[in-house]
Amino acid sequence: MSATITIVGLGSGNPDRLTMGIVKTLQRAFEVYVRTQEHPVMSVLDELNVATQSFDHVYEARDSFPEVYASIADILIEKAAAGQEGTNIVYAVPGHPMVAEATVQILRERCEHEGIRLSILGGESFLDEAFIRLGFDPIEGFQLLDASGLDASLLQPRLHTVIGQVYDTFTASDVKLALMELYPDDYKITVGHALGVEGQEQILQVPLYELDRVEGYGNLSLVYVPRSEDEMLRQRTFARLHEIVAILRSPEGCPWDREQTHASIRKNLIEETYEVLETIDEDDPEHMQEELGDLLLQVMLHSQMEEEIGTFNVFDVIQGLNDKLIFRHPHVFGQNKAEDAEAALSNWDQMKAEEKRRKGLDPGQASVLDGIPKDLPALMKAYKLQKKASKVGFDWERINDVLDKIEEELAELREAVEQDLTLEEKTAELGDLLFAAANAARFLHTDPEEALSMTNRKFIQRFHFIEDELWARGKTVHESSLEEMDAIWQQAKNQV
Repeated sequence: MSATITIVGLGSGNPDRLTMGIVKTLQRAFEVYVRTQEHPVMSVLDELNVATQSFDHVYEARDSFPEVYASIADILIEKAAAGQEGTNIVYAVPGHPMVAEATVQILRERCEHEGIRLSILGGESFLDEAFIRLGFDPIEGFQLLDASGLDASLLQPRLHTVIGQVYDTFTASDVKLALMELYPDDYKITVGHALGVEGQEQILQVPLYELDRVEGYGNLSLVYVPRSEDEMLRQRTFARLHEIVAILRSPEGCPWDREQTHASIRKNLIEETYEVLETIDEDDPEHMQEELGDLLLQVMLHSQMEEEIGTFNVFDVIQGLNDKLIFRHPHVFGQNKAEDAEAALSNWDQMKAEEKRRKGLDPGQASVLDGIPKDLPALMKAYKLQKKASKVGFDWERINDVLDKIEEELAELREAVEQDLTLEEKTAELGDLLFAAANAARFLHTDPEEALSMTNRKFIQRFHFIEDELWARGKTVHESSLEEMDAIWQQAKNQV
């Protein structure tokens, strides 16, 4: 049989807060190990004649905190396994054993599996002192976050927030950057050093932008962000957007928004998409930010409509997307490999087929052309149809074959015009020509929509050049001949 491991908390730093039970446990222990000597209570343990062994050397020998914690657990379990039944090995940690102590969590899991008895005695947590010294009641809403893994998505301005393990200036800088995702640069933040420790305690209030300029960060430091009901602090959160859209659609909201249906705002989704594309073409990030917001609103509105009747909500949409992205990227989130974009795309197609199989569908029975939206713009749809067909070998071998096909279709269009065929027949020949042109874009590894958009922009710029030149001459396009405009067009070709 093995010895028992007992974990005790040394409190936040004030020796007077040690319980009699913990003191007796330390004095009676077979061996006492402390995670670190860097704690104010250690001097008192010397006075109590409690001999300790520190794990500070493990910190120096390992490259990361996870490695340190795993090594400490290994040593303690090895000592306990080699010990005699009835002996007690004590592991003392700062604060409370169940608050921000990774080694304790590792020991709880491993001791159970390895048949080692584990006992945990509480101690005063640094949170106890924080509640007293910083003067807030956690029942109003409270969260404790780890500075080393702080992410802006975890922040909730309507909760009191304590950020622990702010060991140094570098960590404080990371905390500052995360907080700045939600809070203004001059927001008042409280820094606490060694709360409750006589002669060492410091409580400083600083604007957020100065957080990493504060001196004295160490093992007993924390950052406190008071709760606030200021809605402006939530303006950068997804939760606030969801809330606003729900209000707009509520009986107390906007009459126009309440009346909308999927069908009534269908065209808005298309229009907002094209407005985003325009900002991309114009390379205008500021305008892009605004238009992406308008597009996101359409997603939120359609999701809210379904939430109101209980089918799904926007969080279901997000979960579905997250699940799909993870599943279709096994080379990122799984064991597969993808050395280049082509291999990644192959993985994507394989996982799409697997998704169909899991839904009870046979990918082999589906059409190669399935999966292309029927309302896609025609030129883009032609490109995608040909791309899918090419994957099964239905394709030209060389681009010259495609160019020959374009010439063939152009000749047929000429013939239809010369023979004055019906409008339907001329339209059909024009469609064949455009379809062949879209195929040429695929061989050139470009998008026909982008190519035509580029030409459209070029035409607009050159036509504006004509209008500006005529305006400078005191004329308008309506007062000019084709010959005059064409001459200016030739000038525009050299300048635009």
